[in-house]
Amino acid sequence: MKKIFSNQIFIPIAALLLLAVFNLIVDPSFYKITLGYNSAGDPVLSGYLMTILDFGSELVILAIGMTLVTAASGGQDISVGATIAIAGSVILRVLCGTDSRPETLQAPVIVAFLVACVVAMLFGAFNGVLVAFFKIQPMVATLILFTAGRSIAAWINNNELPIISEPSFAYYGGFIPGIPIPTPFFIAVACIIVTVLALKFTNLGLYTQAVGINEHSSRLNGLNPAFIKFLSFVILGLCVAVVGLIKVSRLSTINYSVVAKDIEMDAILAVALGGNALSGGKFNMWASVLGAYVIQFLTTTLYKFNVQSDALSAYKAVVVIVLVVLSAPTVREALSKFGKRIKVKTSRKEVA
Repeated sequence: MKKIFSNQIFIPIAALLLLAVFNLIVDPSFYKITLGYNSAGDPVLSGYLMTILDFGSELVILAIGMTLVTAASGGQDISVGATIAIAGSVILRVLCGTDSRPETLQAPVIVAFLVACVVAMLFGAFNGVLVAFFKIQPMVATLILFTAGRSIAAWINNNELPIISEPSFAYYGGFIPGIPIPTPFFIAVACIIVTVLALKFTNLGLYTQAVGINEHSSRLNGLNPAFIKFLSFVILGLCVAVVGLIKVSRLSTINYSVVAKDIEMDAILAVALGGNALSGGKFNMWASVLGAYVIQFLTTTLYKFNVQSDALSAYKAVVVIVLVVLSAPTVREALSKFGKRIKVKTSRKEVA
């Protein structure tokens, strides 16, 4: 039992089971999945579980990058929502060219995506430079793009709202013809595979944790802490570009002030729910991935019971408070002492 409770992935699994049981008791139809057809006549699966897979996949991709940033820098990037707006705006700009409503795409989607990757990684590098080389606290450094990012996104397209009429562009945020499972889920799986391979065959994970645990010691061991922090923000920028493609593909357009609004909070919460210390250091990527789906499970459940969208942040804030308090060293120490006392009392009773 001690090993189970001390395992980092126990927290997201317990939260997932709690939500699953709650929905099963209150409304078993929550788990109903139906096979229908979209406007193009292609088969698609629908239901609350498919919604969790669909929109939770965006959080998974962001949680991958946010986990590395948190582990290396001991802080979080609050500008990912605004940077998603920038990446999405860049994609639409490349695809539309000078005409905000083109009849045909002005460039291949892969070219637009690669340009968005470069732009998002540059903005990630900007944040990384402020944090790694200028020693600015991550949340303060990323506050710049959090404030100005959506204005930059609108400026890229001259404050216009481009619309893509090409049906194939909607595949990335919707369904591929003949496949009833949402495409974002497959994109998330691909990102997870790449991440697992990178952590397995490179020292990225080891170096990131070493810098987060003790920057001074990692420097004495030959690492460059500034570069590791910088690299983590660049990787997060790449993750942001992927989510930006999914976001603009869903509607084939963009709303600069609304797209990916408050998604940074969900990404940070996914990392925290995964049991990763928000102060940096050791991390478990699988726990972050599971935490992302748990957050979407919670969001979908709240929507299911008609909770207003502007009240969702309040419910999630409560979860953040609980997680932060439980992860505090003083609380963990108190819980550990309490557990030892119970163990001593139990052993005395057995002896008696």
